Amino acid sequence: YGEDEKSVISGLDRISKPGYRQYVGKNRIPRVYNNLGIAILTTSQGVMTGQEAKRRGVGGEVLCYVW
Repeated sequence: YGEDEKSVISGLDRISKPGYRQYVGKNRIPRVYNNLGIAILTTSQGVMTGQEAKRRGVGGEVLCYVW
């Protein structure tokens, strides 16, 4: 919560599901709401944000978007 006691997270969208896994390469990591949100990925180096995955040059499974 923020200082005015309102939720800081306004939305969350699950991408990968047990029956439908969504994988992306290092050059195809999505931008969420024109960089106002983040993508959460699980990679061979652990769970990280899309920005961190780009910085490390790894792709992986897109778990969710948070904005």
